[in-house]
Amino acid sequence: MEVDEQIKIFREFIEQNYYPQLLEAVRKGESFLVLDFSDLVKFNTEIAEEILESPEELLKAAEIATKEFDLPKKINKFNLRLVNLPESQKVLISEIRSKHLNKFIWLDGIVRNKTNVRPHVTAAKFECPSCGNILTVLQLDQKYKEPTRCGCGRKGKFKEISKELVDGQGLVLEEAPDELDGTQPKRINVFLKDDLVSPLTERKSSPGSRVKLVGWATEVPITLRTGGQATKYELIIEANSVEALQDDTINMQISEKDMEEIVKIAKSPDPLNLLAESLAPSIYGHEKIKEAIILQLAGGCRKVRPDGVVTRGDMHMLLIGDPGSGKSQLLKRIAQIAPKARFTSGKGATGAGLTASVVKDEFLGGWSLEAGTLVLANRGFAVIDEMDKMGKEDTAALHEALEQQTISIAKANIQATLRCETTVLAAANPKFGRFDPYDLIANQINLPPTLINRFDLIFPVKDLPNREKDETAASFILDFHKDPSKAVGKISTELMKKYFSYIRNKINPKMSDAAIEEIKEYYVSMRSSGSVEEGGMKSIPITARQLEALVRLSEAAAKIRIAKTVTKKDAQKAIELIDYCLNQIAKDTETGRIDIDRLGGSKLTISQRSSISMVKEIISALEEQLNVKAIPVENIVEAAKEKNVSPEKVEETLEKLRRSGDIFEPKKGFIQRL
Repeated sequence: MEVDEQIKIFREFIEQNYYPQLLEAVRKGESFLVLDFSDLVKFNTEIAEEILESPEELLKAAEIATKEFDLPKKINKFNLRLVNLPESQKVLISEIRSKHLNKFIWLDGIVRNKTNVRPHVTAAKFECPSCGNILTVLQLDQKYKEPTRCGCGRKGKFKEISKELVDGQGLVLEEAPDELDGTQPKRINVFLKDDLVSPLTERKSSPGSRVKLVGWATEVPITLRTGGQATKYELIIEANSVEALQDDTINMQISEKDMEEIVKIAKSPDPLNLLAESLAPSIYGHEKIKEAIILQLAGGCRKVRPDGVVTRGDMHMLLIGDPGSGKSQLLKRIAQIAPKARFTSGKGATGAGLTASVVKDEFLGGWSLEAGTLVLANRGFAVIDEMDKMGKEDTAALHEALEQQTISIAKANIQATLRCETTVLAAANPKFGRFDPYDLIANQINLPPTLINRFDLIFPVKDLPNREKDETAASFILDFHKDPSKAVGKISTELMKKYFSYIRNKINPKMSDAAIEEIKEYYVSMRSSGSVEEGGMKSIPITARQLEALVRLSEAAAKIRIAKTVTKKDAQKAIELIDYCLNQIAKDTETGRIDIDRLGGSKLTISQRSSISMVKEIISALEEQLNVKAIPVENIVEAAKEKNVSPEKVEETLEKLRRSGDIFEPKKGFIQRL
């Protein structure tokens, strides 16, 4: 088809379908117009097919056509942006090959990082000093080109008069994890120019957001260090239009039939139990943990107060358990069900990989920001396995992310605060690989207390031999080996995904007075239960952070039922879970009281304080008995054994007394009171 004809067809097409929009765009001073590809197909299939084959030429023809109109303002440059390309033109990033060069394609993915906007030269004009001739040189390569000779035969330096500049910006687009089958996600550089880098699209394409991109692949020559050109070329995508995809895409596709199913689940007698059973049908037991995970998937309500303080609605959960108790299996399963979930494992994760990092930009030079797992999982889930294997510096990066739900970064010349409204589900092993039944659980959690404090629920997953339990568990596991198809929940994975996506985004229950009263009563009674004085010390059974957790859990319990208000029953469910966790983890086995300081990393619990006074008594008793000032440590250990105190405990207590200056060591292995 001739160029004149192409221009004519585009002119007719815009006149019939987009004339008012064109006038409006010019009046506003915009330099682009968005066209729907399906309209073009209806208007003229031949031109639609041609544009897919050679988009650059046809878009130029379309640009000429728009300039022919009688417009209120004169326009120099005008871009046409095409959206809604057919499914057949979709290409996965990993499948882009040289055959796609200069063909119109579209792809979707996640923006990994974004460079600053920089001007690029498109054309430059030069004047010949001898004859005054004006030469225009198009700048298409990476290297700035000057004319080599003039028509009058002159060679050498030419004087530059003017150059045309456009705004350019680079993106790195990565394949979306849900389209991959366990392979490494591939990336591609994308070049945006003109209006695509305007502030409006700036927000749409920030790191971590999902975008749909229409454009064509072009090759960029790679220059060798020697200055010559390599035989290899770099592939980049020149973008024609960028659309932000909704994060909760699943939410958009809930049909009426799905809605009926969702309501049916919510209105069943015990929806929580029903969902918990379908959560991981192939994992035996752990009922409480499964219930808690269901509530975590539902999430609480995020509240922004008038003074700008934000209360998070995401609940964070930590599973600490013996190896082989099915933690990782549960986490993997959650990564499939949760909307927008990302899975990482501790040893391979660094603080920068989880939060954000500043990387040197190869594409356009300079530095750019690259989003990490927690930012990419914004409004979704981050599942972290083997958390105890992470380094101290790396876990420290999570503090702000868990509580404030933002990630601040100040590196190189970039200062930024990224949003990460992410729910974290983490798993870890105890300090020595397995729980020691005689030591307090809290002592065996090998994570900084400041981090532990930010988890709403902490579950120990113990693997204790018990004949009846072991028999049922073994037959349960072996049955699945015999017939794997048995592991089917009552609710399909697809429906669960839609269910959680719906209740997370659409339902915001309000607290009822009865629920508030119930939570308040529990909180106050727990606070006062710790006021047993022992040596003038009070144990703290529960803190304000648990109070917030109670509210979030009860909201989640109401969401599961798709209810508008949080009832007393929902509050009781929340209390039951928090109470279970506190009893499992913060209980001081010796006194039977709950003491949150066990988790807060405080070195002395009530019982330890009592052990100090007991050791002091033993020392004074031995002094009288042996009638010597310096007492052998062995005797103290033996005397303590009779009172059921382990040698380690005695050693620990003696060390505390040494530090406090109550005792000293006149010679090795002997203790004397000051």
